[in-house]
Amino acid sequence: MLKSLALAAALALAAGCATTPTPTTIADTAARMPQLSILAKLINGAGLAETLRGPGPFTVFAPSDEAFKAVPAKTLEDLAKDKELLKSVLTYHVLPGNVPAAEVKTGNAKTVQGANVALSRAGTFVTVEEAVVTQADVKASNGVVHVIDRVLIPPKR
Repeated sequence: MLKSLALAAALALAAGCATTPTPTTIADTAARMPQLSILAKLINGAGLAETLRGPGPFTVFAPSDEAFKAVPAKTLEDLAKDKELLKSVLTYHVLPGNVPAAEVKTGNAKTVQGANVALSRAGTFVTVEEAVVTQADVKASNGVVHVIDRVLIPPKR
C-alpha cells in the first residue's frame, strides 16, 4: 500500500512538472498569446523577432490586438509600407532591462527606440504614456511583457 502511494505521488509530481510551462523569449511569448497576435506579426515584419529572442533583458509594453484595432487604418498602412517606421514604433514600446510592474517608478524612462516614455504606478495600477497596463508581469526567459490597451506612437524627431 505504501509503495503504491509513493508511486502515485511520484507520478503526480512528474505530471505536474510536465505541465509547468517553461519560460519562453519575449518574441515567442507574444506569438503564443492570442491577444498579441497582431503584435507578433508586426515583430516578425519589422525584423525584430531575433532581437526579442536574444539575451535581453527587455521590458515590453505590448499593445493588445484591441489596441491595434483602434489605430486609424491609414496609420497601419503607413507602418506596413515603411519597415523603419514600424521598427521605430515597436522599439518605442521596449525598455532595456527587466522591470516588473511592482518596480515601475513614476517618471521618464528611455526606450530602446531612443525617446522617453512617461511611466506611472499607483499601487498595482501602471500606465505608460496614456496606455494602461491590462495584464502585468508576463514572464519571459529574457525579460517581462506588460499588455497595454493602446499603441504608443513615438514623438517626431
